[in-house]
Amino acid sequence: MNAPTTAYDHIIIGSGINALVAAAMLGKKGRKVLLLERNPMIGGCLRTEEIARPGFVHDVMATTMVLFITSPAFAALGKDLEARGLEFAHCPTPTGVLRPDGSHAILSMDRARNIAHFDALAAGDGTAFEREMGRFGGNAGFVFGLLGGELWTAATLKLVAKEAWKRGLKGLAAFFGEALAPARGYLETTYRSEEMRALFAPWALHCGLGPESAYSAEMTKVIGFAIEMAGCPIVKGGARNLLAAFERLIRDQGGAIMTEADVAAIVPDGAGRAAGVRLADGQVLKAGKGIIASVTPNQLYERLLGDWPTPLPAEVDEGVKSYRYGKGNMQIHYALSAPPAWKAGAELGKIALLHLTPGLDGVSRSANEAERGQLPAVPTICVGQPASFDPSRAPEGSGLLWLQIPDTPRQIKGDAAGELAIPPDGRWTDALREAFADRIETILAGHIEGFRDTILSRRVYSPADLEAMNVNLVGGDPYGGFCGLDQFFLWRPLKRPSNHRTHIAGLYHIGASTHPGPGLGGGSGFLLGSSL
Repeated sequence: MNAPTTAYDHIIIGSGINALVAAAMLGKKGRKVLLLERNPMIGGCLRTEEIARPGFVHDVMATTMVLFITSPAFAALGKDLEARGLEFAHCPTPTGVLRPDGSHAILSMDRARNIAHFDALAAGDGTAFEREMGRFGGNAGFVFGLLGGELWTAATLKLVAKEAWKRGLKGLAAFFGEALAPARGYLETTYRSEEMRALFAPWALHCGLGPESAYSAEMTKVIGFAIEMAGCPIVKGGARNLLAAFERLIRDQGGAIMTEADVAAIVPDGAGRAAGVRLADGQVLKAGKGIIASVTPNQLYERLLGDWPTPLPAEVDEGVKSYRYGKGNMQIHYALSAPPAWKAGAELGKIALLHLTPGLDGVSRSANEAERGQLPAVPTICVGQPASFDPSRAPEGSGLLWLQIPDTPRQIKGDAAGELAIPPDGRWTDALREAFADRIETILAGHIEGFRDTILSRRVYSPADLEAMNVNLVGGDPYGGFCGLDQFFLWRPLKRPSNHRTHIAGLYHIGASTHPGPGLGGGSGFLLGSSL
């Protein structure tokens, strides 16, 4: 696309959820925004294609929109997006877990149903769940305020001070101590049944953590609370319809979008302020109020600022060099001739996201194996069933499965099962990708009657394939960097306070690598778009 001739206030590099939210929020203020995307389509990890078979609509990567519909960004932009065609499909049973012996648990959006179901698994588990959700509900305003607000602001200081006044300093210290607990200890001491522990343990993986990670218990509470309240909705017809709504909104506000526009460098003005960008084809585009980069720290500081006339400050340079990425991710998509017939019960076919795992120990084992560079012997498998509550995703009478393997190694050192040959350089190959997918398919086939007979097509993406589609997914890490405590909250992405500002005037940093971290909530885009 040719470069626009209109003068723009802001140029945004990248077009993932945070970039789109930032563009829309700035547009609401009357700012003229230019969004630049290096790929032929916008969206970042939001991507919809008929990749397995014509007529089967797959969200290639991200799909579940619970963090978006419960976010401040949606509260501000939802009506505008709905007016431009956005609709959601909802499922009353958003998540569940299935163990190898067929035992399972289901979390619905009905509190009374959940209590009865969990008490049936083990006496007292339903009561424990009700107690825990009630306690979290009482803390929700404080927790979501910390998770979703700019940390280095007077507003956050006031929020913490108010909480300290209410709880007392010792009470506040006790709250933070409990919030830092790992999921394993919390689940083992809270619930008696293995099914209940298995229901929540995999969600730590979706936060870029493991069951033994600090604050993983708090994140499982956050997710349990949010899913029971809002479910696991998806966009009707695919995430592409959310992108189309954003594109219409941004253009209606006077903004512009350029695809296949690869930014090679950020360029300064005479005073050393970020004033524009240079594309790979040599074009230079200017912005009057600043540049916003929705990229990883390495992309920003090592590539886009590689030609900057002054060196990086020592603390920035050190922070970028020590920035770490987490485990990779694998996506598997199936087009089926019929909906899956789950052996353990038809109700499992009506769950939006179903985890397959032996249980808490199984999740812990697979996560640990992946962190050590091993292909897990029994991976934790997340099975999405979008066609069960959005019929537009597949032809009538057929089936479609969306699989995510959140504990896949970026660099492979071995196979925990001792079955697969690992390339000497530890890189993913097409053959290894398909062989590992076969392992996952065997587990799936053990739970679904006649599964292999219904397969029309399978499409697999290894961590290397995901990085090839999106340079921000380093090694296939979908979370923009390791999410452990030392690289989160106050310390994301660097150990210095920033509130999405950089050491360069007029240059701002958003995306999964920045506070409040990964997910489809558009948090960093909303925070910056609201404050500029």
